[in-house]
Amino acid sequence: MPHPIHDLLSVSALVLALLSAATVPADDQPQPADLVTPEMTDQPPAAGRRGRQIAPDYAGTDVYHALYLPVDWKPGGTYPVIVEYTGNRFPTSGSTGEVKDANLGYGLTGGVGSIWVSMPYIEKGGKANALTWWGDRQATIDYCKTTLPRICDQFGGDPERLFLCGFSRGAIAVSYIGLADDEIASFWKGFITHDHFDGQREWNYPQSDRTSALERLARLKGRPVLVCGGGNAFLHDHLELADFTFLRPPIDEIFDIPERKVIHPHTDLWMHRDSEYRDRARAWLERHW
Repeated sequence: MPHPIHDLLSVSALVLALLSAATVPADDQPQPADLVTPEMTDQPPAAGRRGRQIAPDYAGTDVYHALYLPVDWKPGGTYPVIVEYTGNRFPTSGSTGEVKDANLGYGLTGGVGSIWVSMPYIEKGGKANALTWWGDRQATIDYCKTTLPRICDQFGGDPERLFLCGFSRGAIAVSYIGLADDEIASFWKGFITHDHFDGQREWNYPQSDRTSALERLARLKGRPVLVCGGGNAFLHDHLELADFTFLRPPIDEIFDIPERKVIHPHTDLWMHRDSEYRDRARAWLERHW
């Protein structure tokens, strides 16, 4: 059965094609435009809008998450939810580490059919979001445990269809945060990572070693994981842990780097451009909704 992502995107593509044909010679048709992540605003949530939200527990602080409601969202409806964690602040690749600058979840859906939440890492002291690594890890875990059910209750998120995704630091967070204990691990139906993976190597933070990572990964319990990009080769020795699908998008071929916001192959923007790899990622998600 066709998925609303494909239905609405197909209609949009048809409209753009008809408009272009009326004004552009047939031998000089423009290429389809890349996706553009909606800017975060301070406006109330609405279909097609991405808003900054402060959880009641953090009123008076600069801690926030970003909530996007899909263009087809309606009150009373029920929608799958994609939860995203961002990469570290890393200017070389254009990554700011900011919640407001997350892109991966939007690329996965094109803004259709799914609620998208960009979750924060809480800085030590609980006054701001952490832009590099974990800040107060337990506070970060607790924020997700408390805030995600609240979002589902308020906006029709389906608690049986929660997907966790992340880029770079966020790819590690899929396990380091999202599988940190049995309670938070129980939230997720599936997982999507891009570039890096928990257990890939030791980093300068506690429990980054392979043994600790494998203890977290045991909580996958056979669920589907789409593993994109690099930094995950060791998983081929542990395929019993989950239903792994591996995808290696050739970023240097998808983009002519540096190209606009894509200044480095290590990027969360790769699904903003049409490619067979984006099609495969979306098909994976469609199969597992």
